[in-house]
Amino acid sequence: MTAAPSPEVLRAPLVVEFPFTRSLGPVQSAFLTGLRERTVLGVRTGDGKVLVPPVEYDPVTADEIRDLVEVAPTGTVTTWAWNESPRRGQPLATPFAWVLVKLDGADTALLHALDAPGPDSVHSGQRVRIRWAAERVGAITDIACFEPCGSGSEAAASADPPAHSGLFDDAVTGIVAPARLDYVYSPGRAQSDYINALADRKTVGERCPSCAKVYVPPRGACPTCGVATTDRVEVGPAGTLTTYCIVNIKARGLDIEVPYVYGHIALDGAGLALHGRIGGIPYDQVRMGLRVEPVWTDGARFPDHYRPTGEPDADYDTYKELI
Repeated sequence: MTAAPSPEVLRAPLVVEFPFTRSLGPVQSAFLTGLRERTVLGVRTGDGKVLVPPVEYDPVTADEIRDLVEVAPTGTVTTWAWNESPRRGQPLATPFAWVLVKLDGADTALLHALDAPGPDSVHSGQRVRIRWAAERVGAITDIACFEPCGSGSEAAASADPPAHSGLFDDAVTGIVAPARLDYVYSPGRAQSDYINALADRKTVGERCPSCAKVYVPPRGACPTCGVATTDRVEVGPAGTLTTYCIVNIKARGLDIEVPYVYGHIALDGAGLALHGRIGGIPYDQVRMGLRVEPVWTDGARFPDHYRPTGEPDADYDTYKELI
């Protein structure tokens, strides 16, 4: 007797990405504008310490601080870690060291990359200097990386560095920081069964043996009762629109004209609603209780949208617990 083959373990690469836009206060504006001009600015606290990167409030007293101080582009490595496999978007594409560098004239260390041939060439106490980016725009990436000073004979900055007004022409007042997360998602047994059933144009959930609620999509366990859900139940295909919103902003990469409607749909036999786009009806005629059915396109593994079935609207009491 041979064992049945194990079901395919589904995996899919996913990306969450968005640009984060923020405005800058006077201290951060001066710091980033200074980097654009190949100048590093810190800020002096009430007890005379110089913080680099600068902050707008004293971390000890919480007092507002605005006394900008120029520090040197050279400094000393305080600690480090070797990065053998750089990732996309990191400062260097080849192996490098992450380093904390206390710039001459500063009392705190700045985190950045050190371009070094190997981990044996990096050590705490090492003298380094800034390698400026060829094109600078007013961002931390204007520091391309740090590099070893070489002879190590560079003089340190004065112990009492000069004050700096922080005034530059065309100051940087805001930045756009892209945020991106790449990961591989594996849905597990219950959702794999759900996805595979969709390929046959069926919607399959799982029933909790305790409370009898049918979860669609299934989760493998009932979050209320804490028991496994193994009883597969086919639901739908028709259902009831419980609630919805009208979308007026066009999403990048989504070829759907606005406005359109996106809503929660309680498929017949399901114990909670799933979400989907509503089509086949003017957006201003969509309503709660509308009876809908899935519309599939050739080769698709899930419904493209849901359209009205032509049935009378469902009574509110039949879906009020699913909103």
